[in-house]
Amino acid sequence: MEKEAIEKVTVVGTGIIGSSWTCLFLAHGLDVVATDIREGAETELVDAVDRCWRSLPQSVLATGRRGTLRFSADLEAACEGTSFVQENAIERLDAKIELMRRIDAATAQDVIIASSSSAISVTDMQRDCRHPGRVVLGHPFNPPHLVPLVELCGGVRTEEDALARAEHFYAGLGKVPIRLKREIYGHIANRLQAAIFREAIHLLESGVASVEDIDRAVTEGPGPRWALMGPFLTYRLAGGDKGMKGFWEMFGPMQEMLWGDLGSPLLDAALQTRVTTAVERSFGDSSVHALTKERDIRLHRILAAKSAR
Repeated sequence: MEKEAIEKVTVVGTGIIGSSWTCLFLAHGLDVVATDIREGAETELVDAVDRCWRSLPQSVLATGRRGTLRFSADLEAACEGTSFVQENAIERLDAKIELMRRIDAATAQDVIIASSSSAISVTDMQRDCRHPGRVVLGHPFNPPHLVPLVELCGGVRTEEDALARAEHFYAGLGKVPIRLKREIYGHIANRLQAAIFREAIHLLESGVASVEDIDRAVTEGPGPRWALMGPFLTYRLAGGDKGMKGFWEMFGPMQEMLWGDLGSPLLDAALQTRVTTAVERSFGDSSVHALTKERDIRLHRILAAKSAR
């Protein structure tokens, strides 16, 4: 399925992720019909797409015409004649199952239905579909119009052809698709991110460091390296000429001690309140929009530097 064969994309759910996807699709000349049941969703979407558009790299803007955007509050109308569906609705299993059933019924049976779900299983989502073979996970990393990653996975009834077609489509948009060999709650990137966040909260709760310094420990330390290589390659280099064998020889005992000493904070309401208070005390003077704008500017610069290597 060539990207050029897809002319119309339906975006279901137009919150933060859906609006960012919409911006990316439009930038690649695809016409988008967006749908959402929330009151005021159309106005919010137009504003969000405009904000995202200003942060798009020139390489994307130079790809050609901007697609047209249309909004419909009616799901079935939005799906009519579509070539691809990107679903980004509420993270609730019963709602996903019903939504997928309706999308499946409203689209031609060869149309890929991709979900941006952060954790819900495709096997569960495709349960009530008449044509479950074309339902896939297409989970982006926020914001999708800038961050390349897309996690791909199928359910027990997903066909390999659907995954291959979705992978080809995303790659044509400049995304970097990765495949999960099996379903797991939270996929890959969110699980890695959750592990770091858990330890960050443990360090904060233990009085080791402030919110600001824990964040700086990432952004000024492993963060820049992680933009270039993941944990396995990072540790292979740490082993010197012996690679991973050298790493285990030098750092194996330390890793074992670290793993045994990592925290497991209980994520109850009291802990959430304490963390929220600490974070707002540190960053509450800046609006979410201002921080998002700054993040996107810096992301653009990092990605541009990576592509220039």
